[in-house]
Amino acid sequence: MWRVASTSNGIRRLIISRRNIQCQPYSSAAARPVGLSQTEIEDKVAERVKDVTAFRPIYLDVQATSPTDPRVLDAMLPFMISDFGNPHSRTHVYGWDTEKAVEKARAQIASLIGANPKEIIFTSGATESNNIAIKGVAHFYKVSGKNHIITTQTEHKCVLDSCRYLENEGFKVTYLPVQKNGLIDLQELEAAITAETSLVSVMTVNNEIGVIQPIKEIGELCRSKKVYFHTDAAQAVGKIPLNLAELKVDLMSISGHKLYGPKGVGALYVRRRPRIRLEAQMSGGGQERGLRSGTLAPPLCVGLGAACSIAEKEIEMDHKHIKALSDRLINGIQSQMEQVIRNGDPERTYPGCVNLSFAYVEGESMLMALKDIALSSGSACTSASLEPSYVLRAIGADEDLAHSSIRFGIGRFTTVQEVDYTVKKCVKEAKRLRDMSPLWEMVQEGIDLKTIKWSQH
Repeated sequence: MWRVASTSNGIRRLIISRRNIQCQPYSSAAARPVGLSQTEIEDKVAERVKDVTAFRPIYLDVQATSPTDPRVLDAMLPFMISDFGNPHSRTHVYGWDTEKAVEKARAQIASLIGANPKEIIFTSGATESNNIAIKGVAHFYKVSGKNHIITTQTEHKCVLDSCRYLENEGFKVTYLPVQKNGLIDLQELEAAITAETSLVSVMTVNNEIGVIQPIKEIGELCRSKKVYFHTDAAQAVGKIPLNLAELKVDLMSISGHKLYGPKGVGALYVRRRPRIRLEAQMSGGGQERGLRSGTLAPPLCVGLGAACSIAEKEIEMDHKHIKALSDRLINGIQSQMEQVIRNGDPERTYPGCVNLSFAYVEGESMLMALKDIALSSGSACTSASLEPSYVLRAIGADEDLAHSSIRFGIGRFTTVQEVDYTVKKCVKEAKRLRDMSPLWEMVQEGIDLKTIKWSQH
């Protein structure tokens, strides 16, 4: 019904054609709308699809969520209609069939990250996975005197809030600073580890500035210190190569809707050798090795598995496509405007996450001016706040630049035409907003704003 195709110039896009929209024929002439043939009905359906999608904004917020790949939806549909059994029912074919599908999905996830299927636990998403990993390790090893956790100041909010929750329970938490490029200092991490440290939690790819932390080196350090290492890889799995057979990662969080899968499902990798012990955060029937009780949702599990299978096959093609569009976006804007700063490390970064600060332009005003492009000024979990991004503040960006930042999310289905339009519109609106700024006018006149002593009224 749906297909993903490649155009002649290599731009991958979702194509919906009339012959791909399947309309079930009416069972009788009486049921058919008067005067319309089946072909005419199909034409109207295709026209309706075009009308619905024609005026939607360009989507460049892939870090918040990615569109579900049509192939993922195709894999899920049977388990929403006919194969509806409970995968934990062991006495009939309905349960057997869905259990088989869930285990296939588990194997697909494991294959993508180089793990054993027995090490994959299904969850509702990366937030739950992070909570299980951090609180589960902390609570289990507290009895042995391990009451110290290390994380960074730029983690996702669910990691930071989980750590604050544990602080209220008496745990000690070290929040490591990051350097100006967004990367941690490995020497500072080593110095922070003590005999009481049970867990280090550092995300793989940052959701706001896209920097890729040195996961391999962190894992080596933690293993040498006999400390468990958890990484939130929601923004990394399916986007950059990850092989847990080579990385000394003990726990890894995965999100379905960040890799073109469905929302409401994720996974937690829990290493078996050496074995990681966790305290379950939910009581119930003991599903998922007793770590995550509750009936699994086969359509969601199958969707996550399909998304991982597609990513494993297409990760190189996706990366090449996204890198080309990312370079086109950055070069297109910076070549036409001065004082546009890219936040984060320019080398160790995932190209699909581009965070730019437009000096002397309010980020909120920029977003309103770009209402025909779906963008963000930071994490979707905190974008409702008018406070500057805590990630940008952590890398040393001054408050004005933090307020002027825009995050561009480029993904599998983004096109050259969309990027070119975004470049043109961003340059036009940023210049217009700058022309309205008295600060920009002063800078143009050669005045150093840092030398001015502002008085309060």
